Amino acid sequence: MPEPDPDVPASHPVQVLATGSDHDDPRTPEPGMALSMSGGGYRAMLFHLGSVWRLNELGCLKSLKRISSVSGGSITAAMLGFKWRQLGFDTNGVAANYVSAVVAPIRGLASTTIDQASILSGIFTPGSISDKVASAYRDHLFQHATLQDLPDDASGPRFVINATSVQTGALFRFSRPYIADYRVGRVFNPRVELAKAVAASSAFPPVLSPCTIDFDPASWVASGSEDLHRPPFTSRVVLSDGGVYDNLGLETTWKRYDTILVINGGGKMAPEESPHTDWARHAIRINDIIDNQVRSLRARQVIDSFTSGLRKGSYWGIRTDIAAYSVGGALPCPLAQTTVLAGTPTRLKELPAVTQERLINWGYAVCDAAMRKHVITTAPAPATFPYPGSAVG
Repeated sequence: MPEPDPDVPASHPVQVLATGSDHDDPRTPEPGMALSMSGGGYRAMLFHLGSVWRLNELGCLKSLKRISSVSGGSITAAMLGFKWRQLGFDTNGVAANYVSAVVAPIRGLASTTIDQASILSGIFTPGSISDKVASAYRDHLFQHATLQDLPDDASGPRFVINATSVQTGALFRFSRPYIADYRVGRVFNPRVELAKAVAASSAFPPVLSPCTIDFDPASWVASGSEDLHRPPFTSRVVLSDGGVYDNLGLETTWKRYDTILVINGGGKMAPEESPHTDWARHAIRINDIIDNQVRSLRARQVIDSFTSGLRKGSYWGIRTDIAAYSVGGALPCPLAQTTVLAGTPTRLKELPAVTQERLINWGYAVCDAAMRKHVITTAPAPATFPYPGSAVG
């Protein structure tokens, strides 16, 4: 049973969201463990990085069936997928080179501001803002790798990078086997660059959105139930941040597998005593309220599914109080200090090295507590943080 989410009232009734997709059936989940990784800019990217670090040490990483991500979580997930074939898993399922293969390049990106430069470049030079973000991801992480450079289902988990279709209002998934929008169809064996898929997943509105991708209409395959299998939906897709539809990256894991791990590195909307009334800032505030509600509903869905026995697994978030797990050997993470880390702005903006290390440490520590409490209760406690000198504050 998961710990209470501070953003979710304990008395709220079970919420099972309508999915509108026929690709997975939530009524008949198959055995297996899947991981969902939320949005939240560099803050979430680093928090996820620490959580995956601990999952690797616990031997869980290699056994995952699916890794689903949105926005900042998609940066970490895509890098993990890109490097998967290089990870040297031992007989215990632990990759000894996780830090050099995955952590180091992501920390390099976290030392660079890409959102502000992309916005300015997108305004004053040819190409969209999203194109500039994709170019930064390409330069720093993925080069010209495509979705076909992710592992196939026989050699690793299926990585699903989620965006939101502005045209259809549906989830838009990128994966190695296919790209899909349940109202349009699928493109099998897609060659879309990883940098472009991650840019679409992290196209946070209003400034980094939309991301557009052109397709050959003939590449889309329909099953017969799609109502929008026609141009322009099959010729140009217009996408926004995956968190607009599902900020936890939950849908493609919860619907498919019986054991779900959910990492929430998302932000929390702050109250405003005197909201702005001009149309631009008022619209942004309304968007924040909608985003906050979507995130809360998704969190309630997964937590209630654990409580009711519908699913197994665990949920942990950047705002979780680690003391609530009451697990022996938990690393020292005072709530006052982790709350400061949770307040790191949702940006793709350079973070100091010590902040990076504290976010990684916090993700590592709370993942450890959640997993040892609810999933692997016999696992030994870790000796220390990945970066002991930085702790969490």
